Amino acid sequence: MDGTVENTAKHTTPDGVPFDRHSQLEQIQSGLVEGERLVAVYDAHGIGTGFIGLTDRRVIIQDKSFVGEKTAVTSVPYPRISSVSVLSNKSFAGQYFSSGTIGIHVGALTYEVEFRGSEKAQHVHNVILNRIVGS
Repeated sequence: MDGTVENTAKHTTPDGVPFDRHSQLEQIQSGLVEGERLVAVYDAHGIGTGFIGLTDRRVIIQDKSFVGEKTAVTSVPYPRISSVSVLSNKSFAGQYFSSGTIGIHVGALTYEVEFRGSEKAQHVHNVILNRIVGS
């Protein structure tokens, strides 16, 4: 798995894919294209984001920030991502992943994803970074 860190997800599929909620995993699995491989599905909290899924081809983000109880599930192919950031409200104090929040930059948009724990943020960041810079 790209960007492997200690698995802090609540569950793991028989294939070793970490995930937090069965409903989120099922939603992502139902939208995979032929031959696409799932990497992880993590629950997120904070403004707008419900969860994030990573595959070998794209990032899938559930965005709940639309007006009137509308929700979007947005697919972002890795080549469309210009950068990924670790977000922090304070000084890094010598630690790169001092936060459980990342920013995914796609054109003029930034998707801010906040996780319950910096390990998940680090895993997602590393998977995206490996895909956009080539490994």
